[in-house]
Amino acid sequence: MDDELHRIREKKLRDLEERLHPPKQEFRVHPVDGTNFQSMLGTHRFLVVDFWAEWCGPCRMVGPVIEELARELGDRVTFAKCNTDRNPGIASGFGISAIPTIILFSGGQVADVVVGAYPKDTLKARIYKVFGLL
Repeated sequence: MDDELHRIREKKLRDLEERLHPPKQEFRVHPVDGTNFQSMLGTHRFLVVDFWAEWCGPCRMVGPVIEELARELGDRVTFAKCNTDRNPGIASGFGISAIPTIILFSGGQVADVVVGAYPKDTLKARIYKVFGLL
């Protein structure tokens, strides 16, 4: 009887702890391609898409910045990556001729285009300004 009472108390304590301190949601960078690009545009109010390629050195510098921003701003902005070598139709549709190119979409429409590798703070400030975040 005491063991059962102890288990019940432990379970109630864990439940209470989870309600008081819910686990923080982990936001991630979504891969986009021809199968999901349009749905991403349609379902995410603020979408940042990093157009990149594996062979691109500056793209490899931008990748971790996009991942950090996704963790920091993921509750308000959705972040995605599009490999231009695997999805040339998407890239050419936006006239992308240099990578990395980061396109900020608001309501499914292009709101801003950033070409080149920028530091995290610069990119974050641009996202705040374009999307009107505080």
